[in-house]
Amino acid sequence: MRKVALFSTLLFVGLVGSQLLGLLAPETSAPIATGVRLLTMAALAFIMIHVGYEFEIDKKNLKPYGWDYVVAATAAAFPWILCALWFVLSSKGLAGLGNFETWKESLLLGRFAAPTSAGILFSMLAAAGLSATWLFRKARVLAIFDDLDTVLLMIPLKMMMVGPKWQLLVIVAIMAVLLWIAWKWLHAVRIPVTWPWVLSYGAGITAVSEVIYQSSKLIDDVVPIHIEILLPAFVLGCILARPAGHDPHLDDAREGHQEGPEQESEQKASTIISACFMVLVGLSMPPLDLSGTPLPSLIGSVLALTILSNLGKMFPLFCYRKEVPLRTRLALCIGMWPRGEVGAGVLVVSLGYGLQGPMVAAASLSLALNLALTGIFIIWVKRLLATPPPSPGGVVR
Repeated sequence: MRKVALFSTLLFVGLVGSQLLGLLAPETSAPIATGVRLLTMAALAFIMIHVGYEFEIDKKNLKPYGWDYVVAATAAAFPWILCALWFVLSSKGLAGLGNFETWKESLLLGRFAAPTSAGILFSMLAAAGLSATWLFRKARVLAIFDDLDTVLLMIPLKMMMVGPKWQLLVIVAIMAVLLWIAWKWLHAVRIPVTWPWVLSYGAGITAVSEVIYQSSKLIDDVVPIHIEILLPAFVLGCILARPAGHDPHLDDAREGHQEGPEQESEQKASTIISACFMVLVGLSMPPLDLSGTPLPSLIGSVLALTILSNLGKMFPLFCYRKEVPLRTRLALCIGMWPRGEVGAGVLVVSLGYGLQGPMVAAASLSLALNLALTGIFIIWVKRLLATPPPSPGGVVR
């Protein structure tokens, strides 16, 4: 709970800082903005490496994962579509439904609402003592598929933003190779996985992406090759081998398990880097131009986006009916509500395309509000999973 409150506060601090940076002269603010961007990408790569590290799949029994991926795809797509529709209607009204440019920007910006925060969700469920439950096992699969789906859908969104260019075909080919590598060598590459190494891997991925980007600008300054670090970092995490007998999800579920100094140090470092990332995300936001946007309208948009993004996560309520009762399925849906680092990363990527204005302000504030509510979400989950009282007829509802 304290971690979530910290992340929400730091995001707001970063937002305030971004407004102060906007008051500086361009020659002063430009190099600062570049430094913030690179640090943000390195921290996001660190986080995505950990998301990939937590991913696992039983290659000998793939059948159940097909349906899980469909469910996760709906959990990623429905919040995205609902929030994009809100952006279209709130900015242009019904006339915006036929405006391609409005849809293009809205679909890209609405993507922030899609990803469940796997890191925050797992840590909060473990802290609530739910690591050994069906909900935890199912949420770990759905949340990571959710994040992966978000990353993959950034490719067609990028094509929509810049058009069908040959550079994008290169990016698609690179992404296909990366996915094949993740499948071929899932948790098989034995290199150091302590936080200083992972941070250096993230910095390396960011540096390679930036070198490719700047070099490709010499060929075509209009549409350079820009490989977002989300998927390369995720794939690197997927191929990192875990120490023998170690499962990052189930260790906390074992009876009598106590964290050693090394694990405690790893978690502390990860929290610090994620906290810095939230500040950097706030600092990455452009100066908010709210002229002509009444405060009640902004508050209404923030609340609407928060409600719609969570409403879009409710499809699992109609799934897994043969496995668990309605209360558990509802708890699973609510457990998918938390947003965090990946959603913030998508916001940063959106800013790279020049998006700004009231929509960006509402998206960032909605993300912060959802973060602040995470503790309440987990309390609801725990109460739903508690054994319900028997009915007068002796039947447990």
